[in-house]
Amino acid sequence: MQLANEVGTTPTLRIGIAQINTTVGDLSGNTEKIVSYIRQARELGVDLVTFPELAITGYPPEDLLLKPQFIDRNLDCLQQIVNSCKGITAVIGFVDRQEELYNAATVISDGTLAVVYHKMHLPNYGVFDEYRYFRAGTTCPVFVSGEVVFGVNICEDIWYPGGPTTVQALSGDASLIINISASPYDTEKRRSRERILATRAADNVAIVAYNNLVGGQDELVFDGGSMILDQRGELLIQGKQFEEDLIVTDLDLEAVFRQRLHDPRRQEKLSSEGKESVEKVKLPEIKFSQTRPALRARKIAELQLLEEIYNALVLGTRDYVHKNDFEKVVIGLSGGIDSSLTSVIAVDALGKENVIGVTMPS
Repeated sequence: MQLANEVGTTPTLRIGIAQINTTVGDLSGNTEKIVSYIRQARELGVDLVTFPELAITGYPPEDLLLKPQFIDRNLDCLQQIVNSCKGITAVIGFVDRQEELYNAATVISDGTLAVVYHKMHLPNYGVFDEYRYFRAGTTCPVFVSGEVVFGVNICEDIWYPGGPTTVQALSGDASLIINISASPYDTEKRRSRERILATRAADNVAIVAYNNLVGGQDELVFDGGSMILDQRGELLIQGKQFEEDLIVTDLDLEAVFRQRLHDPRRQEKLSSEGKESVEKVKLPEIKFSQTRPALRARKIAELQLLEEIYNALVLGTRDYVHKNDFEKVVIGLSGGIDSSLTSVIAVDALGKENVIGVTMPS
């Protein structure tokens, strides 16, 4: 991980991944949190900060999307965020309305809202039901800020080989791909995500910055674990699991350019497939700070399987209780292992003063 600018012709890009815990429907609270993290990122000299999928509405918003006033308020909140983005570029997940509804991401640069990206691959399996609410996007723009060219896509989009990531990196010449996500936890899923993201990074010779949601929402738990992988598919930095986090590091985009010059697969693809037409959206040029603070090295201990599962249970319990505005819980204690473990989880999630145990006859 690079901790300070190297001596060279082009400054490094300082990126921040705001791995936040949003609440479905709490548009004001989510917006306040986004603005707060933008402020923190700016203080750390971040050039580009990202937020998870549908950060303004929370994920999944489900039938709230059927309420026109909810969509209106989400767009009002987006404008508030635009007004707070002076001197920084931000990638924000929200619901866009263009006759139909879209799961969308926009790039805000120095207080100006750029072109909006619409999620192209809508999941409709397991816990997902996005086809019920959203229309799929059809275009893959890239964003150009001086010498920095980056693409933005959303969650499922990056799981597909040859999908938006390849179009943006190959045809759009993006050296950085930002994926904002709301990927629920499953046992050891962080490792499978890393394998897929490493493949996308290496195959497309592009840095991949993956921003995942954290928090509990009803039966779902999002574990965070955001990460950045370099153009060789090697892990540069990762975020905490089951906790909010602001992950900041400096990216050497010139290294991507140098590797592409010597990558035979890329040259072969360009020769055989050519370049698709990709819209290039010009942004205000990033003004790299020469006085930004140095970054501290960080090392995140990887959780073992039982730690992962336990932390998921604690986070899911805490957020279910708090996001529904409950204050205390009652647990019937039988003396067996099930109620005993449930009590331990509840105390760790809520504090012992908020857990009432009732002894059951046996």
